[in-house]
Amino acid sequence: MKKTLLVLFLFIAANSFAQDASQIRLGLTAHPTFGFLKLENGKGNGLSTGFSYGLMSDFEFAENYCFATGLTVTTINGTGTILNYQPYHSEAAGNTDYDVKFKMQYLQIPLSIKLKTDEKDDMKWYGQFGLTTDFRIGARQDVERGNTPLVDDIKATDNTKFFRAGMIIGGGVEYRLSGKTSLLGGLTYNNGITNIAKNDHSVKNHYVGINIGVFF
Repeated sequence: MKKTLLVLFLFIAANSFAQDASQIRLGLTAHPTFGFLKLENGKGNGLSTGFSYGLMSDFEFAENYCFATGLTVTTINGTGTILNYQPYHSEAAGNTDYDVKFKMQYLQIPLSIKLKTDEKDDMKWYGQFGLTTDFRIGARQDVERGNTPLVDDIKATDNTKFFRAGMIIGGGVEYRLSGKTSLLGGLTYNNGITNIAKNDHSVKNHYVGINIGVFF
């Protein structure tokens, strides 16, 4: 299923790039993210803030239908309680809970379809669905056992995976300022579909993004 979706989005992307350059829109985005964890052998502990910034682009392949992609640096933070978390757990300690904060930074490339309404009063509403391909460019962790800190803001590339895939759904509005220039605002939910942790732990990170940007 994941491969089928990826092939579909790549096919649409190839056709979109073949369109006339007038159908390509580029913009900049910078917005907060609110991340959280889902764990197989533990529980998530609320929301953690992060940030995303970079380039966004729309390739219109039919009226009000776009292939939306871009290139962003996206931070996804999240905290959770994990049973017997490696590599910090010792069998001599028995079953022990560890409070772990994952501070992940990715180079993120979305592959999505954006559906827009007709423009009214300089506004267009849109819905968006697709995938993200994320490549780790930074990983750090805080780890505590009970109320005792074990490590603080330590590099965690050995404990996390390089690639992450996510599924996105969202919506919002574009407000045309003049000509092709428009402001964008909306919400996106990014559901992590691959495990980000090593050492036989199952950890998936997710986030809600408050999308803010401008198309030129």
